[in-house]
Amino acid sequence: MKAFFVCLPFLALAAGDPGRSAASGKTAATVHGMTISCETFGREWGTDRFVDALEDLAAIGVNWVAIHPYASIHSDGTVEARRLDPLNPPEWITRPIREAHARGQSILIIPHIAYWGSPWSWRGDIAFDDVEARARFFETYTEFLRTVLACARGADAFSIGNELEQLTVYESEWRTLIKTLRAETDMKLTYAANWNGYEQVGFWDALDAIGVDAYFPLCAAPDPDDAALRAGWQRALEPLERLHKRTGKPVVFTELGYNCSLDAAREPWAYRQARGAERERAEQLQTRCLRIALEEIAARSAWLRGAFVWKWFVGNGRGENFLAKTPAVQAVIKAAWGTGTR
Repeated sequence: MKAFFVCLPFLALAAGDPGRSAASGKTAATVHGMTISCETFGREWGTDRFVDALEDLAAIGVNWVAIHPYASIHSDGTVEARRLDPLNPPEWITRPIREAHARGQSILIIPHIAYWGSPWSWRGDIAFDDVEARARFFETYTEFLRTVLACARGADAFSIGNELEQLTVYESEWRTLIKTLRAETDMKLTYAANWNGYEQVGFWDALDAIGVDAYFPLCAAPDPDDAALRAGWQRALEPLERLHKRTGKPVVFTELGYNCSLDAAREPWAYRQARGAERERAEQLQTRCLRIALEEIAARSAWLRGAFVWKWFVGNGRGENFLAKTPAVQAVIKAAWGTGTR
């Protein structure tokens, strides 16, 4: 896949850091986050429907939201986005920041590379054997991030990448990119590593938090009980805690979600949907996986500062499988977060 006093709480190490609330305008002590997605390249984020989504999410305890501006990638390494003017930034970037803050919510900007139509099957496959193509990628990708960053002034956090597993080995290029962004923003920075790629990232020390897209396989059994799911989380979280201790960086799950499938615990990243007679059992497994995940995260809040659930659509999300809009999933989120720290 598939903390900030404008110092992010999930990026701050002190347990007593203050948080953003609707009354105080400060950031929340834990991250109860939701990625708000789109059915186009993002224009929905500038509409009244996005504001409605913020209201709905606040009602179930969400205190952080994330949006993911897109850029395309070409086989020669060129990263290309539709024209953005930092002197006249688009409403679909500026309004989400303004509206989230007006409701006491914080916002993460997490640019994504849209790989569809490219030679690669997903972001984790993107790689360049050609030195010139690789250099072109880092040059054009850095410019894309700089432009989004300039348009998103006032946001609380920014991710420098998402699941670019084959490219994280080029540590010096990433450090140069981070240094460039540091000179242009006070936002806290993270990188969203895939669940099986975070240990190969060599530049965590240059960032403010360890970001992980947490699609950990928990159990191979088709209908695992709660104990098996918790054991799966224990296996997944032990090495992450060691990484936290080694680097001194807090961890945040930049994505967390489960498909509506009987394989949800085994392959949570897969876009398979149960249908017919299997649907009810799959929905029960999906919600149980999420419930236990949120409980296990909460139990480790000293270093694991929270998660962004994947995902909530401004539109209807027709055909999508990772929808947090379903009543059952919303009930799980509200039970975990609805009375928690805002």
